[in-house]
Amino acid sequence: MPSRKFADGEVVRGRWPGSSLYYEVEILSHDSGSQLYTVKYKDGTELELKESDIKPLASFRQRKSGSTSSSPSRRSPARRSPGRSPGRPPKSSHQPASAAHRADITEIRKEVLEVKLTPLVLKPFGNSISRYNGEPEHTERNDIPHKTPQEKFHLSQDSSYVSTQYSLRPRGEENKLKEIEFQEEEVITKGPASLRTFEVPAAQTKDLEFGGVPGVFLIMLGLPTFLFLLLLTCKQKEPSLLNFPPPLPALSGLWETRVFGAYLLWFFVQALFYLLPIGRVVEGTPLADGRRLKYRLNGFYAFLLTSAAVGAALWWGVDLHYVYRHFLQFALAALVFSVALSVYLYVRARRAPLSQLSPSSSGNVIYDFFIGRELNPRIGTFDLKYFCELRPGLIGWVVVNLAMLLAEMKFQNRATPSLAMILVNSFQFLYVVDALWNEEAVLTTMDITHDGFGFMLAFGDLVWVPFVYSLQAFYLVRHPHEVSWPVACFIIALKLCGYVVFRCANAQKNAFRKNPTDPRLAHLKTIHTSTGKNLLVSGWWGLVRHPNYLGDLIMALAWSLPCGFNHILPYFYVIYFAVLLVHREARDERQCRKKYGVAWDRYCQRVPYRILPYVY
Repeated sequence: MPSRKFADGEVVRGRWPGSSLYYEVEILSHDSGSQLYTVKYKDGTELELKESDIKPLASFRQRKSGSTSSSPSRRSPARRSPGRSPGRPPKSSHQPASAAHRADITEIRKEVLEVKLTPLVLKPFGNSISRYNGEPEHTERNDIPHKTPQEKFHLSQDSSYVSTQYSLRPRGEENKLKEIEFQEEEVITKGPASLRTFEVPAAQTKDLEFGGVPGVFLIMLGLPTFLFLLLLTCKQKEPSLLNFPPPLPALSGLWETRVFGAYLLWFFVQALFYLLPIGRVVEGTPLADGRRLKYRLNGFYAFLLTSAAVGAALWWGVDLHYVYRHFLQFALAALVFSVALSVYLYVRARRAPLSQLSPSSSGNVIYDFFIGRELNPRIGTFDLKYFCELRPGLIGWVVVNLAMLLAEMKFQNRATPSLAMILVNSFQFLYVVDALWNEEAVLTTMDITHDGFGFMLAFGDLVWVPFVYSLQAFYLVRHPHEVSWPVACFIIALKLCGYVVFRCANAQKNAFRKNPTDPRLAHLKTIHTSTGKNLLVSGWWGLVRHPNYLGDLIMALAWSLPCGFNHILPYFYVIYFAVLLVHREARDERQCRKKYGVAWDRYCQRVPYRILPYVY
């Protein structure tokens, strides 16, 4: 068996398929059967190359030192005579080149500087790269429509300088080759950096989600209204769908400045915890311009600090039952804050560079206000979307549940909380702790990588999560339900079953995304795609296409069962969550089919079941 020339982790120069350009790459692995190297370019692209298409860095350095030409980026324009054409060789003792000779050089320059730049335009959008392994080429559609070739990208001044001011000096065939190789080296060095200004249309001509502009307008009006009707119904002593909607309180009774101040204090304390320099710093997925944002993983530490602060407050006699008595006022305060935050996000996004806009933005004011115009809005290093995704709402959910537990004990004159309340609190506590412990996994979700930060996520993270996900605990305060131990054991077993499916599926997915060549994953079967990535078709992901969603649904049912069957209200979360996951699964299907094309069709044939086994 032939021995390999390059080792894993070695940094070399790899030829871009179909061109004569060499880029700096890192060797990831080597297939002894096909004799192909899997390499990773600086922009995150992973391809398989032949050994003949890979050269050590030293060979390029030697050529560079042997060339007598200076780098265009370092050469002053004054060194060229004002009256001399950029392509004409300077006057010297050398004989002038023949017309045919100059024509050859011109053709080579055109090939290097014009034609071979095309592949670089495609990758930053993340879904249009060909694999160089002899397979049929498959081109994917981007989320952003293509414009005319002249509008795809703009060359920076550096690139224009290379193409207009770099002159070759013919010194025989050997010197000619050195000059050409040196020129390629300069284009390679400067090329990717100079192609980072992309023309992204402000108004995308594509199908809008959620029913388009009318749909998102109704959602923004309907969801807050439905939330308050749901909470008012749940607070009634004898809730009934026949009496829906419940009597509405005066608007003045829903607003308290003190409550709004308490909510602001909560939000900014969580922001302070987010800024603490503790926890690992990791990089997110590559953006459209090739950058990777950095994120500090300290959500679990923020949860520990919050728990200590709440414990100290209870020790000092702070009445946490206040949260239950003013639950509607807290919900209104969170709603007002989320709307104000959404307005700020949209206004600042109007000044954001086009390359930083969300792929889901449309150019329509109403739709972009809802879906989010800017993908990663940041104030310095403070990432607003990433912070709201897990901190104020998710940690607040646990605090709200604790307040409901104390309120149940007070209203029902209990010395200890009911078994039903303990089950609900324990199950949802485990869910939140798991999310914060595995905080890095959120960086690959659609919320972070695709959706902008607008009303949809602001309202969902800050209002919907803490005030709807805590509905079971809120219901049990005024509607007690006794759970026997055999029933409790069954519910616990159901919860653990859902959690195992949820956690194992997510762990397998995240491990495969981090390192597909991990020996512990060698038993998994995959389908290769034209993007250079693989799709799992065995393990948990060979049972159904979204096993993590299946685990989520099982856990949601376990959260509601302790409330009994006297009313459908505690099961609203299960119904809503099933609709949410079906809709999200449909969004995932569209995105994956657009990204992976034929490979996704093959995947769907191998794994026909979507969320539930034996259900198409």
